Amino acid sequence: MFKPVEIKALPKYKLWIRFEDGVNGEVDLSHLVGKGVFSVWKDEITFKKVRIGERGELVWGADIALCPDSSYIQISGRLPEQVFPNLQKRSA
Repeated sequence: MFKPVEIKALPKYKLWIRFEDGVNGEVDLSHLVGKGVFSVWKDEITFKKVRIGERGELVWGADIALCPDSSYIQISGRLPEQVFPNLQKRSA
């Protein structure tokens, strides 16, 4: 997992994240708003209460925690196989 070291909530349900290896940028989470547990984000004030959890997860209160790996992949522009070499297909 790529550990975030700084996070800021931005308007329109976006986050700016900086990871421990220096990779940083924005990720758009607006497509999740109103779906399932993310219904609490309809109140943008709740979304802005994001923090980094003890294990590096992105946390909102006690009910929502997201693994930062997909955000890292999106921000870095790398392919999942580049970030996680064990995903590479190997011929039999």
